[in-house]
Parts: sequence; C-alpha cells; structure tokens
Amino acid sequence: MNPLIIFLLLLLLLISPTSSTTLDPLVSDLLATARQPEFESWLRKVRRRIHEYPELGFEEEFTSELIRSELEMLGIGFDWPVAKTGVVGTVRGRERPWFGLRADMDALPVQEMVEWEHKSKIPGKMHACGHDVHVTMLLGAARLLQQRREQLNGTVKLLFQPAEEGRAGAYHMIKEGALDGIEAIFGLHVYPYMPVGTIGSRPGPFLAGSGRFIATIDGKGHDAVLAASRSIITLQQLVSRESDPLEARVVTVTFVHADQEDGMTPQIVKIGGTFRSMTAEGFAYLQLRVKQVIEMQAKVHRCSALVDFMEEERRPYPVTVNDEKMYEHVKGVGEAMLGKPNVKTLPMTMGAEDFSFYSQKVPAAFFMIGMKNETLGADKPWHSPYFFVDEDVLPVGAALHAAVAISYLNQAAAVETQ
Repeated sequence: MNPLIIFLLLLLLLISPTSSTTLDPLVSDLLATARQPEFESWLRKVRRRIHEYPELGFEEEFTSELIRSELEMLGIGFDWPVAKTGVVGTVRGRERPWFGLRADMDALPVQEMVEWEHKSKIPGKMHACGHDVHVTMLLGAARLLQQRREQLNGTVKLLFQPAEEGRAGAYHMIKEGALDGIEAIFGLHVYPYMPVGTIGSRPGPFLAGSGRFIATIDGKGHDAVLAASRSIITLQQLVSRESDPLEARVVTVTFVHADQEDGMTPQIVKIGGTFRSMTAEGFAYLQLRVKQVIEMQAKVHRCSALVDFMEEERRPYPVTVNDEKMYEHVKGVGEAMLGKPNVKTLPMTMGAEDFSFYSQKVPAAFFMIGMKNETLGADKPWHSPYFFVDEDVLPVGAALHAAVAISYLNQAAAVETQ
C-alpha cells in the first residue's frame, strides 16, 4: 500500500473522536464526575421536584422556571420564552461550531398509581414517559459542560422543549429560531426494556411518521352508521391489500362516536384514528387514501364526509431519521463509555417522536437509554400509570449528553486544523 495512504489512515484514526485513545479519558472523567455523591444527589433532587409537579404541553411554567433557576445558578445564559415555555441555554467555549442537545419537558394526563415519596402532587397528571428524567439529564450535562467551558471547541445549545406529547413542540421551537445556527443535534429517551448502563438506536429511519384524523359523516337523512362502518372496514384493507408487506405501515380507527336516543338513527357519526409509516412516501399515500376511502364510502351510502387531519392543532410527526455519521459518532461515544456489548442496535418501531422535526433540518441522532430495574418496578411501558424509573440512569445520561457534544466539537476542531 502507498506509504502516504497508510500515514493518512493512521492520522485519521488518531484524530477520530470515536477512537478509544481520544474518548476513553473524556468519557471516564465525565461519568466519574456525574456519579460523584454530591452530583448524583443533586440530579435526583432535581428530577423528583419535576416529577412531583407534572405539566402538560405548553403549560410547563413550573418546569421552565426550575430549568432557568438551575441554569442561572450554573452561570449559563439562556433565551426564554421559546415556543411559550421552552428554554434554550448556551454553554459557550469557542464561538463555532454550534452543537445541540435536546430534552422534552411535558407530562401526560395520567393519574399516577405508584405509591412513593415523590408521587405526582397534581391529580390526573404524571410524568409517565420520563420527560422529567430527560430534563434532569440535560441539566446534568449543562453542569458538566459549564465546568469544562474553557476547553470547549465550540458552543453547545441546550434545547429544553415543551409539548412533545402530540403537540409538536419541536416544530414550534424550530419556527421560533431555536435550531438556527446549530450544525447537528442529539437527543435521548428513557427505555424501560433495557437495563441502566445500556443505550440503543439504529442508523436511518428509526421511529415512524405519525398522523391523526377525525372524520365527520353526515347522514343527510340516510344511514351514517352504515357509512361509518363500511369506512372502518375498508380502512383496515389499506395495509393488508394496498401496501408492500415488507414496508411497515399502520392504519387504526381508535374511536367511533354518535349521539342519538335509542331506536333512532343518528344524523352525525364521528370516527377517528391514526396512520403511521416508516417512509415519507408511505405516510403521504396513507393520508391520501384515508381521505379518499371515507369520502367515497360516505358518498356510496348517500351521506357526506369531512376528514380533518388536524394539521395545525395536532401537527403530523415526520419519520425520525438518524443521520448515519451522527449515529456512528454517538455509537462510538457510547461504546467507549459503556462498553461495546452495551450499545444495542434496535429495530424500527411504529412509535413516533417530534425529535423528527429536528432530524429533517440538521444531522441528528436519537438514542434510547436503558432504565429497566425489575426489583424497583422500573419495567413498565411508557404512558402507564405504573411507569417508574431507576434513577441510576441520571448520571449516565448526563455524561453521555456531555461526551457526545464535547467529542463532536473536538472532531470539528481537528478537521479544521488539517
């Protein structure tokens, strides 16, 4: 082999941020710092305060105030409000490049059934998807980064985002400029199916694009119930009869509603549901066919139908796509921090995330982080009233966030000096 090629390959290996030579001291130091008793105690206290006072999308006033207070105590500047309750912190080393870290803040309309000292104090609301953990991990990363700001080869933007649960908070953050200037972004989500000390994801499409619909069928003196029934049956055939069996798609009717006294045919029937796909093309096709099927079935039965996709109120979520280079970057950091066997390749899933809006704009990576602990009961699915978290995940997530950002900036600086 040409000696020049050999030299260049060795040089690339030495400057690569995902090489163990470069990463091992960094990740070891960050994880050790985050696991120090005082640091970990602070993380747990912050998380429990957020957990006790859950707030729904665009209502995260207490959470936003807590975040701003913690950032102020750390000496970190921020912009607020962004998308009503969102906060964008800035840890500044060198001016450029900018790297983004994101955490969502909102809770769910769920009554917590777990009896513990820090149970939700707000009736009917609960952090049943771990967003309290996400905020805490990002605050932990903020502290780690601020401690090392003099060595930062760029600037890290901390996106504390409202309204992930169905309200497309990420879209509104982008609309108000939160992503402006950011070259790449990383996000984490707790995962109740892997233990603490593991992470997982996959390159390319990871989470589905997701949309909702509500159809109002007007009988106009005819049988709206029959028209609705035929619509529901035909919708089930969109996947089984019209889709490639090797391509993941879902169409599900989740409710039927009609108000009428016994013995009378209702004038109005409403049906609604969700449709999902792992490709933008598949998503667009399902949306078109949902509309066509319902309108045509209504017409066949001498009724009319209005199909509403709620694109402003409940904006559809695109497919979450992991940029391959960003995925490999995070994978390398995770392997250095946690060991190769603890970085898993996960299958594509029909769940949806509004992190997808960021992934449409800049290179992005979205990973799951394990929090399973059967002894604690931390193995229940998301959105369950029994959802519980092993808080040992907090320092791991904080350190991983910080390590991904620092190593990305180090890589950029190394490339710049070549």
